[in-house]
Amino acid sequence: MEKKKNVLFLCTGNSARSQMAEGLLRTLAGDRFEAMSAGLEPKEEVHPLAVEVMSELGIEIGDQKPKTVEVFLGRVPVNYLIVVCNRAQATCPRIWPGLMDGNRYYWPVDDPAEAAGSVEERLAVFRAVRDELQQKLIAWADQVAR
Repeated sequence: MEKKKNVLFLCTGNSARSQMAEGLLRTLAGDRFEAMSAGLEPKEEVHPLAVEVMSELGIEIGDQKPKTVEVFLGRVPVNYLIVVCNRAQATCPRIWPGLMDGNRYYWPVDDPAEAAGSVEERLAVFRAVRDELQQKLIAWADQVAR
């Protein structure tokens, strides 16, 4: 059996986008990829609305914890690095130990944690981000499988 490829999703707070992407990839292609996530300035907890919208798909991320990028940098081999926010793209390491050329992706996705309005309006933003990440991951996993 072929060893799973490590995929690290990186953003600033590691509380919403990267956590949702981690849960989605684990569900969509966990047989092929080991999904991980980290942040440059991790928050205290995974955003409750991220947990809620993921549970709507039957994906539980409530037990996941925000982690700093230092947990992985130079310690865990990363086959694919996917940066999901502008701030992390601007400040994250350009060279990742062991990462092959072409295996660093930049997917600028709006930060749902910055959404304003009622709970229902904010949930709609979280759902839109979740769905955008899901579509990107389905296409990406299919492309990488070739």
